[in-house]
Amino acid sequence: MIKVTSIRFAPLALALALAGCASGPGGGSIYVPMGGGEPSRAPEPPRTAEPEQNSEQEPRVWRKSEEPAVSEPEQPSRTPSYRESGDALPAAAVTLIRDADQRLQQGDSAGAISSLERAQRIAPRSAEVYFKLAEAYVAGDNLGAAEQFTLKGLSLAGNNSSLQRSGWLLLADIRRARGNVAGASQAEDRARAL
Repeated sequence: MIKVTSIRFAPLALALALAGCASGPGGGSIYVPMGGGEPSRAPEPPRTAEPEQNSEQEPRVWRKSEEPAVSEPEQPSRTPSYRESGDALPAAAVTLIRDADQRLQQGDSAGAISSLERAQRIAPRSAEVYFKLAEAYVAGDNLGAAEQFTLKGLSLAGNNSSLQRSGWLLLADIRRARGNVAGASQAEDRARAL
């Protein structure tokens, strides 16, 4: 009977003996780095010797913070757009605008919008393209997009007062169609002021 009991408890005794060897939180060994427990210090950074003044010395490498001030030639803050410089719309954009006008006359507002989006990619700073896009969206009964494209065109109209005037009048018509009478009146006032 003692043999049977000891066989049953042997695995339990082995498990307890192994558990005693394992370290738990706070009960295990503490790692001590080599050097007898003294706190370690970071090594000092390498020091460079002052360069000797000789004729065969390599050119000095400047740190960004030590670079001598060099005046750069003045450059214009931005390049003028083609509208300010007097250039005309690219021929491809003009062709696409004509195609869009024909499509609008035929009642194909989706086709006109497609042509005008291509023209926009060719001439992204053209107020005329944005105004034509607004007209196409009005024809497609999307007045929200039409108003946004008109505002974008007005922001690109620059100092061309006739282009600005036509944009403000277009905006007035769109706002009136949307039921924004006060906004339409403000747009008309802006057009009259030009």
